[in-house]
Amino acid sequence: MKIFPKETDFFAIFEKAAANATHAATLMVGIMEHFTNLDAWAREVHELEQEGDVFTHDIIRKLNKTFVTPIDREDIHALASSLDDIVDLIWGAADRLTVFKLKESTKWAITMAKDLLTTVEFVEKAIKKLKEKNYPHIQEYCIEINKLENRIDRGFRDALGSLFDEVQDPILIIKWKEIYEHLENASDKCEDVANILEAIVLKNA
Repeated sequence: MKIFPKETDFFAIFEKAAANATHAATLMVGIMEHFTNLDAWAREVHELEQEGDVFTHDIIRKLNKTFVTPIDREDIHALASSLDDIVDLIWGAADRLTVFKLKESTKWAITMAKDLLTTVEFVEKAIKKLKEKNYPHIQEYCIEINKLENRIDRGFRDALGSLFDEVQDPILIIKWKEIYEHLENASDKCEDVANILEAIVLKNA
């Protein structure tokens, strides 16, 4: 069995996957703020979603060929899956916007997208600290991720409340509810990443 020679190779792919998620979240903010040329924006996000799949497959393929891993195998697999899920959900939101043919954004969508971007940026920062085993910083970033996830949860509830109070069209309510759910679920996946990283810290600190 071929032993994977460099521990940092796994971390390098993780860093690319995290940067890819940040790029997708950045595009989502642009989409919600500008709300023009949605098809073009969505195509860009879809390209990132496909790129994320490549990173995930690369990690799993290398994992299957590696005898000695820098961190536990199950943590590598879980981390790869959760990072991929973040981008998948962002792409899902972008795709729904085009399918539903929505005409304008909402203040809740803009706020949730911005908070999600901040959360994903902390995910990327935490991932970058894995290679150098900077566990204190990872823990600090994980705390921030958890705080932001709670904030997005509250924003999601407020957004739903606003939908049911202010929007008369039931179809429009259904459309925006689904998009809000994708953004909220993406933040949940960020929290999943934080939980995995905290577990890695506990095992290795």
